[in-house]
Amino acid sequence: MPTRPTMNDVAEHLGVSRQLVSMVLRGAPGPSEDSRTRVRAAAKALGYHPDQSARLLRGRRSFRLGVMFSMKEPFETDLVEHLFVAAKERGYSLVLGPLGPTRPQEDVLADLLGQRVEALLVLSGDSGTDTIDGLPEQLPVVQVGGPTASTPHDDVRADDDVGIGLLMEHLTGLGHQRIVHVSGGTGPNSASRRRAYEEQMAARGLVPDVVAGAYTEDAGYRAALSLLERELLPTAVMAANDRCAVGVLAALAGGGAEVPDRISVTGFDDSSVASWPFTQLTTVDVDPAALADAALDAAAHRSSGGAGDAVRQLIAPGLVVRGSTGPAAP
Repeated sequence: MPTRPTMNDVAEHLGVSRQLVSMVLRGAPGPSEDSRTRVRAAAKALGYHPDQSARLLRGRRSFRLGVMFSMKEPFETDLVEHLFVAAKERGYSLVLGPLGPTRPQEDVLADLLGQRVEALLVLSGDSGTDTIDGLPEQLPVVQVGGPTASTPHDDVRADDDVGIGLLMEHLTGLGHQRIVHVSGGTGPNSASRRRAYEEQMAARGLVPDVVAGAYTEDAGYRAALSLLERELLPTAVMAANDRCAVGVLAALAGGGAEVPDRISVTGFDDSSVASWPFTQLTTVDVDPAALADAALDAAAHRSSGGAGDAVRQLIAPGLVVRGSTGPAAP
C-alpha cells in the first residue's frame, strides 16, 4: 500500500528544512515568495495534504463546526454549499451530519459530537416539523432557517413577513385577487408564512383561501388537484415552498390549466429546482449566502467564548420573477 506523503518528503524533495516547509504550509511569516511558490508546487506534485487529525490532537481547538441537515431538501443542500464558503473564509471546517431514514437525529448528533465540533449548525430535524428537541447542551447551537427549539439558541432565518409581502405585491400588481395559499403543513416556518399570507390578504380587502399542503411535491400535486375540481379556479397559487410549487405546476399541466396564462404559481426559497428550464418559478430569494455568513459569524462568536443572550436575526429576502407568473386571466 502506498504511504501518505509527509512534510519530511516535501523537504527532502526540495533539499530544504522541514521547518521551512512547515512555515510555508501554515502561512507563517518569514519565507520568501520564491520559497513559498516552490514548497506549494512540490506539495501539490507529491500529493501532500495536512494531517487534520494530528493537528486536532496537538491543539486545544478543533475549528470544526457540525452541520445537521436533510439531503431531501434542495434549499438545505444549496445552503450547505454557502456554509462551506463562509466557514473557509473564517478559518473553520465543516463536519456534515445528513439526516435520513437510517440516520436519525440521535445518531447524527452522536457522530458530530464525536468529531470534536466546537458548535452545531442546525438546518433540520428528523421529525420534519417546526420544532426540534434533543439538541446538545454542552456546546453552542445556531439554528439556521429551519425548526426552532424549546431552549434558547442563536437563530438565523429569512424574514417570512417580508417574503410573503413581496409575493403579494407582485401578484396583486398583476391584477390577481383570487390567490390561494397551499400551506406547508407542520413544516418549519409554515405557520409564519401562512399567517403572513392571511394578514396580507386581509390588508388588501381580499378573502384568504388556504389549502392544506406540505413541503413536498406530492402535497403540492394533491392540493392542485383539489383546486382543479372547483367550479371557479383561483388566478394565482402561492405555494409554501419551491418543492410544493413544483407539485402544483405538475398537476396544473396535467389538468390543462396553462401557467401563467390561466393561473400563476409562486414558491418560496429560490432553491435550485426553481430555475430549472421546465419550472421557471417565481419565488422568494432567501439568499443562502447571507444566511451562511450570519450563521458562521454567530457560531464563530460562540465557539470563541462569546457570551450573552441568544440572538435572533432575520434576513430580508428578495423576489425572483420568472415565467410562472403573469397578468390575471379575465
